[in-house]
Amino acid sequence: MPEPDHGLRPGADIVELFGCEVTIVDPDALLAAARTGPVELRLEGPFPAPVDQVGCTLAPTIVDGVQRCRMAATIRTAPPIRPEHPLRWLAVGAAGPAGMLLVRRLAATGAPVGPLAVRAGRMAVEASRRLGLDRPAPAAVAERPPVGDPAGVAVLRAAAELGLDPEISDEPAVGGGRLVTVRAAAVAAAVTPAHLRALVTVVLQVVREIVGDDPEPRVLRGGTYVLARPPAPTRVRPVPRSEAVSLDQVGGLDEVVARFREIAISFRHPQVMARWGARRPQGILLYGPPGTGKTMLARALANEIGAEFREIRTPEILDKWLGGSERNIKQIFREARRYREPTVLLFDEFDSIISYAGAGGDAASQAVNAVAGIFKQEMNTLIEENPNVIVVATTNFPQRVDASLIRSGRFDVKLSIPPPDEAGRAAIITRMIRDLVDRHESSGFRMFADDIDPAGLAAVSPGLTGADLREVLRRVQLAKAMGEATGAAPVGPISQDDLREAIAGLRRG
Repeated sequence: MPEPDHGLRPGADIVELFGCEVTIVDPDALLAAARTGPVELRLEGPFPAPVDQVGCTLAPTIVDGVQRCRMAATIRTAPPIRPEHPLRWLAVGAAGPAGMLLVRRLAATGAPVGPLAVRAGRMAVEASRRLGLDRPAPAAVAERPPVGDPAGVAVLRAAAELGLDPEISDEPAVGGGRLVTVRAAAVAAAVTPAHLRALVTVVLQVVREIVGDDPEPRVLRGGTYVLARPPAPTRVRPVPRSEAVSLDQVGGLDEVVARFREIAISFRHPQVMARWGARRPQGILLYGPPGTGKTMLARALANEIGAEFREIRTPEILDKWLGGSERNIKQIFREARRYREPTVLLFDEFDSIISYAGAGGDAASQAVNAVAGIFKQEMNTLIEENPNVIVVATTNFPQRVDASLIRSGRFDVKLSIPPPDEAGRAAIITRMIRDLVDRHESSGFRMFADDIDPAGLAAVSPGLTGADLREVLRRVQLAKAMGEATGAAPVGPISQDDLREAIAGLRRG
């Protein structure tokens, strides 16, 4: 019997709701990521007017000392929502199933729902209690459809049984139209794909209410919808596959990935940032031993934002001629101020470019000090003059970088990138293999055997970095390809033993 693939092949949760098919892409990975930082999702599909866009955010939060998963779905509508189909039950949706039924009855009479919402909510709580709708249905009648609006009552009941208590609000959206928000939360350790399904069901029911559907779900029938992370914004120039690393492929650095996702969100929502007068980070310093993935993280951030990636190396700045280095650094920042597309400006091996102790008296030391001084001046005003640019610097030796260069206001985020521990190595191996499976496996070709166990490989690879683990995979891939090309021996999928031997070979050098 084949052994489990340890999540190396991404799955999908496919459900039928209101006559349409909804696919939740890799729900286990989405929920795992949401335990460490915000995860933005998009529900894509043929939504009827006036619904324009449906998004969702999962994020960790602490309530009364307990970590919870906060879920917030937003439904944007194009102006105006048709007056004959007002948002009839949103104001009291959290008051229980009877709240929806009661507001429907009020709307049918032609009475303005808004002014009656508060009183209707109080009445709805009591009505729900008397009708028994605030309790799960007995097993004997669980299959019978509820009275009134069967779909709406069943939606709220299913959410309540999972411990979700959706709160629904409606407000004007920036640029016109309306923004309807569905909020819910559950204990993080107990959240499962069923909670995502329940959230999607509530969202689709709200869509039906906005559009003005009758109890039969004809509005959505036959549609196909996908809940997944949105693709990164289109880059001006295509990114080579070798450079198209994403944050999803970064393993063992959950806190760093979560912080980068927050920064990417701040880039994608400039209007919200402006409304609050919030300023996203201007500079990020990544420090740690070689091979831990600092440059890869900078590329992943650029791809997450949909930004151009500009890498500055030492030879582009340091010049043997007097005044040359200063001119070079000024020119780099002068160009950065002219970028009109989001850009990640990476200063790799930062310590070799501007490290100094501030006391050197020879010409070389004075030149380095001058470059560092210009760098500080340029960083002081960069974000105000061009908010499209974010600076990332990497170094293996943070002690060589003067503290005044990386103070807050210049580098607001400073992140240590340590060698991965055993759990981190398992995560890195899993992400790398999943990426290879996605890129190379097909119906007629299986690249990895069923016995691959990332945890077992992590246990026999102490001290290896992400770069080392990538080299292990490269060696095994090359050996398999050469074996097939030469026909020297039958070639099967990459096995656990193949990877163990490659790890041992890397240690031997």
